[in-house]
Amino acid sequence: MKSNLYLVVFILALCVSCGDDVVPKPKAYLRLDYPKPDYYKSNIDLPFTFEINKLATKISFKKVKATTESFGVNIEYPSLKGTIFLTYKAIEKDEKNLIDFLRDAQNFTQKHTIKADEIKEKEYSNDLNKVYGMLYEVGGNAASQSQFYITDSVNHFLTGSLYFYAKPNYDSILPAAHYLQKDIQNIMETVKWK
Repeated sequence: MKSNLYLVVFILALCVSCGDDVVPKPKAYLRLDYPKPDYYKSNIDLPFTFEINKLATKISFKKVKATTESFGVNIEYPSLKGTIFLTYKAIEKDEKNLIDFLRDAQNFTQKHTIKADEIKEKEYSNDLNKVYGMLYEVGGNAASQSQFYITDSVNHFLTGSLYFYAKPNYDSILPAAHYLQKDIQNIMETVKWK
């Protein structure tokens, strides 16, 4: 009787264990599709104009108290949980102002070296519109993935930075950061001083 019981258990185990071989799942990556950028010219009362992506649904600006005429502009992307912050400062044909503004912009970027894996610099120059500057792409878990400044070296100085409403996790925000870096480049390329 015991041997029959063992035989039945063995046959059941054999039947249950037969089947397809188990294959581990391949690594998968999150695929995020963003709409193709659709830009329009800003109509904000500022000393410059630029193009904005229609994906940015909330744009606000205010005058900022500073030593020269200054404005702050927030370009919010709620669907990406990010904001591009712009700060405009009038140079007023004062070389000291230009040097101070350049130093502040460069120091602001260098503060991210603590958390950044790398900081890539891309020089920008547009002689036709008199726009010159630098774009910084920050790699790693830094608070801001992109920063830039542009100027005409005489009257206008504009800085910008990209922040997300999330704890910095470079791998998670990388697709959104790349998408918004293109918007930052577009802002730099379309700025026209008044």
